[in-house]
Amino acid sequence: MKKIIVIGGLSAGPSAAAKARRENETAQIILFEKGANISYATCGMPYAFSGVIETRDRLMVVKPQLLKTRFNIDVHLNEEIIRIDAKNKTVYSSITSYPYDILIFATGARSIVPPIENVKLAHNWSTCRSMPDFDKITKEGLTNVSKHITVIGAGLIGVEVAENLRHAGKKVTLVEGSTHVLNMWQKKFGNFAGNILESEGVEVLTNTLVSKFNIDTNGKILSVTTSDGKTILTDFVILSTGIKPNTDLLIEAGAEAIDNGALIVNTAMETSIKDVYAAGDNVSIKNLQTQEYDYFPLGTHSNKGGRTAGANALGRNLTFKGAYKTAIVKVFNFTLARTGMNASTLAQKGLPFKTILSVAGSTPGYYPGKKDLITEIYYNPKTEEIYGAELFGEVGVDKRIDVLSTAIYAKLKITDLAQLDLAYAPPFSPAKDPIVVSGYIAENVLHERSQQISVEDLELLIKSDNNVLLVDARTELEYKKETIPGAINYPLDELRLHIDAIKALNKKVVVFCQKGLRGYLAELIFRNNGIDQVANLAGGFKVWEMYTDSIYKPEEIIEV
Repeated sequence: MKKIIVIGGLSAGPSAAAKARRENETAQIILFEKGANISYATCGMPYAFSGVIETRDRLMVVKPQLLKTRFNIDVHLNEEIIRIDAKNKTVYSSITSYPYDILIFATGARSIVPPIENVKLAHNWSTCRSMPDFDKITKEGLTNVSKHITVIGAGLIGVEVAENLRHAGKKVTLVEGSTHVLNMWQKKFGNFAGNILESEGVEVLTNTLVSKFNIDTNGKILSVTTSDGKTILTDFVILSTGIKPNTDLLIEAGAEAIDNGALIVNTAMETSIKDVYAAGDNVSIKNLQTQEYDYFPLGTHSNKGGRTAGANALGRNLTFKGAYKTAIVKVFNFTLARTGMNASTLAQKGLPFKTILSVAGSTPGYYPGKKDLITEIYYNPKTEEIYGAELFGEVGVDKRIDVLSTAIYAKLKITDLAQLDLAYAPPFSPAKDPIVVSGYIAENVLHERSQQISVEDLELLIKSDNNVLLVDARTELEYKKETIPGAINYPLDELRLHIDAIKALNKKVVVFCQKGLRGYLAELIFRNNGIDQVANLAGGFKVWEMYTDSIYKPEEIIEV
């Protein structure tokens, strides 16, 4: 009878143990968890702060008793494994030792606490990863006495925490060290999210760090000081500044790991130590695009890895091939999603790429509740390989990012998107789905029927090149309300009347409308009338005003 020991009871561990039992009825399976709870939903914690998830008990996905009665798994709570003797296949707790045939190491990760002055003396702060963290936040941070909470770190969890604290009626300051919130995304998408957070009452501070907790004689935080000298009065602080893999035990036993300590495993979830598997937030994952080991901990990967390890521990030959950083986050009524490599990553790796961006309706314009979806796709202009995508919108973001993630896995070309047979009915999608529209744009760009310019590149162009004519192809009313500085208004339906005058200027032309379609039509008019140096602003004025505060409100029409 095989003896399987599983260390870690949060996500990958129970998944591995349950799968091992489904593979073999007679194996002895023991699961160790150093804490008092197993299989709780850390990703759901922010939503319990606001009451979206109504009770603490709802976060408990699987109770220890269920693992015993349904799966015949021996669960040891509050018993920490403190040493692993891989040579003699034995683990040691503070109580006794346990021999094993197969070890599954699923210890997860721990929160990183930055070296903030007075952090060890202060008491009214918490990380946000465990049930003790959850209990401290709800019992101290969410009381009626606590009016203001500072959240440090604006990644996925930090943003979710900030939103739900606002829903709970708290004043919130969100502090982020990088240039924008949600730095897994490009800066403009992070800016989109930051604007939404601020519009909902969250104070967002970027490009700064919390350097000091200002405490009283009892260790209570009264305020925090940032690295740029700002003081924020606050009642409680939540740290969401990243995690570090809990792998010291296995590394001491000889396991290989990447620089941050995440274990190196093969597709069978085997470590470099014989008969030792690992899964969860303590392992590195093969990036299927770069073929490099990378660290992107998510519950989806923990469950896949745990299932694979549990099956293979009992003789199966399952694989978890890897992933490519697909992620999604809710920001009040909006959603951001991403998959694959974005422009920053591609530039760092020196890979040739181009970008297309579209603003298209998630549902038809005639159907009530129509909302726009911004889709940006990065691709290889020679092979048409889809490298990655980022999306922002209110409706339908999730299903479109899943289509694009699947397209990357299946190695579809970007022009293949135009041929996808996607579900259509007015409540769910327009006849031209935003993904299909992206394929159409790619066809036009690759066949040199159109050229897009991004808001980032236009911003640089305006500063560096005086030989550019910026044409606003919207109506006069739209133009007078607000436009891009330096733009001249030639409404699309009157554009042909001004072609000769524009030709005579002998300038490069950048044309834009509100979202991109009218700009594209204007671009075609220019091209078909012999003006070849022309580009259409991707996403139009809508994306420009979301990206920058550089807006001009004309008093009268500028003519040339």
